[in-house]
Amino acid sequence: MFSLPLRDGAQLRPLETWHAAEFAAHMDRAREHIRPWVGAAFVTDDLDGARGTLSRYAERQAADGARLYGIWLDGTLVGGVMFTDFDAAYGSCEIGCWLEPAAEGHGLITQACGTLLDWAFTDRGVHRAEWHCRADNQRSAAVAQRLGMTLEGVQRQSWPFDGTRHDKQTWAVLAPEWRTHRQ
Repeated sequence: MFSLPLRDGAQLRPLETWHAAEFAAHMDRAREHIRPWVGAAFVTDDLDGARGTLSRYAERQAADGARLYGIWLDGTLVGGVMFTDFDAAYGSCEIGCWLEPAAEGHGLITQACGTLLDWAFTDRGVHRAEWHCRADNQRSAAVAQRLGMTLEGVQRQSWPFDGTRHDKQTWAVLAPEWRTHRQ
């Protein structure tokens, strides 16, 4: 297993099915904070749900698709980043993230997403990476901007949550732009 240091005692590591109990405990701390901003299927309510989410990502990774990585801060799982979609043959991916409140404001998400983008563009030859977020999620949009992404459009009322439909932003960065941004 690999572990990449981020900063401030934080590490980026694969988040796998055997982490289900740890993921469930993390979701107990993060659930209500992240629920409005991530897909409903991702936010689990118990150990079986945590195991199911991690298993779905493991199956997709085995098929060279989506991948899931956790961020541990001082030994505690506090969030993570993922490829919600990954298609090397098509040359595109979508990245996403989540973080519990206690770990916000340390640059962990931007750094971890940068690591994923480096791998996708450099090692896998992806040409385009997307970032989707609710239009009113200013923190998420700020990460996309820090990653050098361009706001390409807004899909009106395409993000349902709690009986209300919200606008969704699509951000993207292309491989040549990423290389320039990282210099």
